[in-house]
Amino acid sequence: MAAARSVGMEAEVAALRGRFAAGGTRGAEWRAAQLRGILRMAAEAEAEVCRALHADLAKPYTESYIALVKSSCKFALKNLKKWMKPQKIELAFYFIAMLSIDPIIGAIAAGNAVVLKPSEVAPATSSLLAELLPRYVDGSCIKVVEGGVAETTTLLEQKWDKIFYTGNGKVGRIVMASAAKHLTPVVLELGGKCPVVVDSNVNLHVTAKRIAAGKWGCNNGQACISPDFIITTKSFAPKLLEALEKVLEKFYGRDPLRSSDLSRIVNSNHFNRLKKLMDDENVSDKIVFGGQRDEHQLKIAPTIFMDVPLDSGIMKEEIFGPLLPIITVDKIHESFALINSMTKPLAAYLFTKDSKLQEQYEAAISAGGMLVNDTAVHLTNQYLPFGGVGESGMGAYHGRFSFEAFSHKKAVLVRRFAGEAAARYPPYSPAKLKILRGVLKGNLGAMIQAILGFPRGK
Repeated sequence: MAAARSVGMEAEVAALRGRFAAGGTRGAEWRAAQLRGILRMAAEAEAEVCRALHADLAKPYTESYIALVKSSCKFALKNLKKWMKPQKIELAFYFIAMLSIDPIIGAIAAGNAVVLKPSEVAPATSSLLAELLPRYVDGSCIKVVEGGVAETTTLLEQKWDKIFYTGNGKVGRIVMASAAKHLTPVVLELGGKCPVVVDSNVNLHVTAKRIAAGKWGCNNGQACISPDFIITTKSFAPKLLEALEKVLEKFYGRDPLRSSDLSRIVNSNHFNRLKKLMDDENVSDKIVFGGQRDEHQLKIAPTIFMDVPLDSGIMKEEIFGPLLPIITVDKIHESFALINSMTKPLAAYLFTKDSKLQEQYEAAISAGGMLVNDTAVHLTNQYLPFGGVGESGMGAYHGRFSFEAFSHKKAVLVRRFAGEAAARYPPYSPAKLKILRGVLKGNLGAMIQAILGFPRGK
């Protein structure tokens, strides 16, 4: 069975390469037609996409709204010809649902044949993409492959020109190891523990709303850029907790498990993983808000912890769920060392009115991206690169950065036959060496001598 699957995949890849080699994906008209197809799909199938996301996550319609896909397509269409133009440089005297569709937009804009493998963790969404995409794009150059570990393994055995993966670091390492066998470049968008530092001088109500929206309004914490933990001062923590409690009750009511605006956990494996983090004897007594859960519905309420041990499981792994620890420090600057003692996050957030603290945070913290006085919304900006650093990933995409992620900048230098520099050719001599040294140092006289062909006859 595995052998037959591998042979079938090889044939699919060979067919895609054939279409690409024939130039089927290179023209601007083809690229624009596929992007317009995805744009039509986003408009015509929006209700189906929302139903699939609700089936996988009980995701609210407002969170499912796919305007970002539409804006990404429109942005790519608007800039496509400009992106495709060769770039001229100055002459010197020296000689790579939203997470599934957005990368595809860049890959198509760059003129690639594409295979999309949606996550099997969200089967309804995966199935819908496999059904919808062929209706709107060129199926001979853009294909969807469904399945689990076996199908993914078979895909990774093939030779690709670029692999884009979004998910966790464990699988990211597997992807990268497989890519290395063929020296295939990769873009990895992996996530991590995204910190939120909250200063005491902030607008407390706005801060609480924006943290809650970025944490629980993004798939109930199941997003790579979701705030993973908060750091604030001991004196300010009670005020912040009170503000978060008020906001969460307003957002999701007194019984959040009954709220239709709160997504469920994607599957029982992840539910049990989160349950284990909550039930850890070192942190279970640190819950200061929430904690309700319903295994039948796969729902966990927004849950806040206060001062959990830094060596506990909840602080050692990416939470990827509705649990939010608050860590307190004496002085806000102590947050820098704490963040830097961990792996580099995909996003780092800061709430403050202090411009000096902001500058210090920007300089001291290494992260894939940074956002001041909000959470998550930097993801929507087509002019900003989105990607990780270190264990949170490599490479970036969005807007032109997606086009470049799936392109190769091929350098082309065209020279005329005039202007021979005799000094570059053997037999070498002290006079030639002197001229070459002068050219490399930028000496005008040496450059003129080289252009005029000195030393002549030597």
